[in-house]
Amino acid sequence: MIHSAVRLLRERGYSGMGFREVVKHSGAPRGSIYHHFPGGKAQLGVEAIGEFGTFVRDVIVAVAAAHPGDPVGALRAFIGAWRQIVEAENYHAGCPVVAVGIEEHEDAPQLMEAVVAAFDQWRTALAELLTSAGVPESRATTMATTAIAATEGAVIMCRARRDMRPLDEVAAELELGLRSALNPP
Repeated sequence: MIHSAVRLLRERGYSGMGFREVVKHSGAPRGSIYHHFPGGKAQLGVEAIGEFGTFVRDVIVAVAAAHPGDPVGALRAFIGAWRQIVEAENYHAGCPVVAVGIEEHEDAPQLMEAVVAAFDQWRTALAELLTSAGVPESRATTMATTAIAATEGAVIMCRARRDMRPLDEVAAELELGLRSALNPP
């Protein structure tokens, strides 16, 4: 059910995700959703965001491990993973964390807390990757924030345009910035 919720959040956002759609997509019995998520839709949303947040953090860690001492290669692989997601979904799905983050949730502030936690996980993992590659700590967190914001924005633009060019342009600029940080003048 959590995986179905992630999928639906990626396509429709929190407002467009309902228990009925989650049950239908997951094939779970209707009553089980209330058993597993007694806190309702907000609890399911929080758990879905948490699951996806941890998944992306783990991708960052795996990419770093696959490219030891090569932060540019790691950056390329990370952006390549987003490329695969967007292309595999034929531009119909993006990031569930962003989808929830751009909506207003006055009745469920825990959703925004989950969004912040997910982004913080990613920023920390990226900053650690950059620091271990030689980027000064003073720049690593800022660069990680920039990379996440730019990549997420590019994914949104790619979906809107049905074109990967924004992600390619962001990747090129991030690579230049990373090379500059690694080899200051």
